[in-house]
Amino acid sequence: MSVGHIFVILIPIFFVIILGFLGGYFKVFNSASSKGLNTLVTKFALPAHLFIGITTTSKQTLIDKWPFFVTMFLGIIGFYVILLLVMRLVFKMDLNKSSIFSLNSTQPSFAFMGIPVLGSLFGAAEVAIPIAITGVVVNALLDPVATIVSSVGTKTQASQDEEHKESLLKLTVHSILHGLREPLACIPLLGVVLTLLGFQSPELLQSSLDQIGEITSGAALFAIGVTIGIKRIKFSGSAISIALLKIIAMPALTFAFALMMGLSAKDMTMAILLVSFPGSAVAAMIASRFETLEAETASSFVISSVLSLISLPILISILV
Repeated sequence: MSVGHIFVILIPIFFVIILGFLGGYFKVFNSASSKGLNTLVTKFALPAHLFIGITTTSKQTLIDKWPFFVTMFLGIIGFYVILLLVMRLVFKMDLNKSSIFSLNSTQPSFAFMGIPVLGSLFGAAEVAIPIAITGVVVNALLDPVATIVSSVGTKTQASQDEEHKESLLKLTVHSILHGLREPLACIPLLGVVLTLLGFQSPELLQSSLDQIGEITSGAALFAIGVTIGIKRIKFSGSAISIALLKIIAMPALTFAFALMMGLSAKDMTMAILLVSFPGSAVAAMIASRFETLEAETASSFVISSVLSLISLPILISILV
């Protein structure tokens, strides 16, 4: 694909992000309204879009995607675990900081950039299942695991009695159930189960859900811009490291797993691009919840978003 064609695809995408940035920077939107935009995309528009994409796909096509799931599992969960061990054992960070650092270096903003970027390259119908698979791995696996590890890290190691063990068990169950309750996890999972049982969405249901699903691209990109506009950037070593790990190291590792699983050129491209998107605002919110590396993770989200202006065209020119 020529450089000119790549920029024809990306310029409208970043134009909407810039509009959102201006809205956030000039205080047209604040933190509360930014959260509302994020909620609209992640809890309503994108789940509706993914459900229709999955339930209008044949059962066999879905079954054939298992190597893609394994690749995303290894690329996302594997990268988190590797970083967690490196931060803990090599850099001697405490467990809570190691988990938050690793989570923010791993979780991509696939929910916001997946449809507009991949849809422009392959068509919206082709990318629904890969994005849904990524959503299940991130929301049902990565976020609960990181939450559990961070919570364990905040507990004193002194109490090892039965009461502590019970509370840890409750925390684990709660975190997993919370992850599965997220629409980006449970709606795609429901769509997968129904499709495997032979269900196909009727035209009336498609038309109904498309009313909300079709706003996904524009609303998601605008929400990214607003979030960037209202954040203050702190150019610390941790923030820059998180951003670089996110847009360089993680795609490289996923490429290796994609080769190992024998993915087709198209699936390999989608897998690599899905993990190469900027860091996730959701991961930064988890950092705020644990009051750990808050400024660093918020800044890394902004830095990785800006760097993606360079990294995405390069990756697309190489892969497509």
